[in-house]
Amino acid sequence: MSATTIDQIRTGRRTETTRIPLSRVVRVELRKMFDTRSGFWLIASIGITGLIATIATIAFAPDADLTYYNFAKAVGFPITVILPMIALLSITSEWSQRSGLTTFTYVPSRRRVVVAKTWSAVIVAVASMLFAFAVGAFGNVVGSAIAGTPSVWDLSVGHAITIVLGNLVALSIGVMLGMLLRSSAGGLVMYFVLVLLVPNLTSLLATSQDWFKDLQPWVDLPFAQTALFEGMKTGSDWAHIATSFALWIVVPGFFGLRRVMRSEVK
Repeated sequence: MSATTIDQIRTGRRTETTRIPLSRVVRVELRKMFDTRSGFWLIASIGITGLIATIATIAFAPDADLTYYNFAKAVGFPITVILPMIALLSITSEWSQRSGLTTFTYVPSRRRVVVAKTWSAVIVAVASMLFAFAVGAFGNVVGSAIAGTPSVWDLSVGHAITIVLGNLVALSIGVMLGMLLRSSAGGLVMYFVLVLLVPNLTSLLATSQDWFKDLQPWVDLPFAQTALFEGMKTGSDWAHIATSFALWIVVPGFFGLRRVMRSEVK
């Protein structure tokens, strides 16, 4: 027994363990996204649907619509739908797959685990959007060559950045639902309700009620989010995004994080 160990026994001090770096936790969470068969094919579907969308645009779109923006939009649409599901399943996996006890034993701070899962989902999102832009550029060149028309590059850098931001906003919906519900099945059902049913209801309400027409951009996140994909034109567009994001993501996300911090892990 070393002198250091004897001194620790005498003084009653416990040895301090080095905390796992956040970068390592992020790498582990990234690897966990690909470990399961469902997770692998969910992420692989980004590439599969992107290629299908490119081929469909070349085959069916009119020659006048064979532009870089249309190709990138066609490839990016399925990515916008899939990314929130990836983030949601990453967070709920600790409860649905009952791996939370192991994860929170190695990393006792649940907040750090949630942050690492969010960062890993953001990395996948950014990589997916770079893939969409690359495939869109390839489709634009090939489609224009087949149609015999000049290639049209109508997507600016600023517009591309707002498209990435739009996908990150969509990603945050999955993060929020994952923390709030902590159930894969329940989270997926609620996600499709929020992105498919609720926008139709709010559009119907805005059409029939004048008082809600002016209020809709401030409280309807999917409605305000479309400006990010179509190009931000005014400062009010940013205000609409900030307000609706706070109502849809920040407030319920705060309560969701509290539930994650206090929930029982089995």
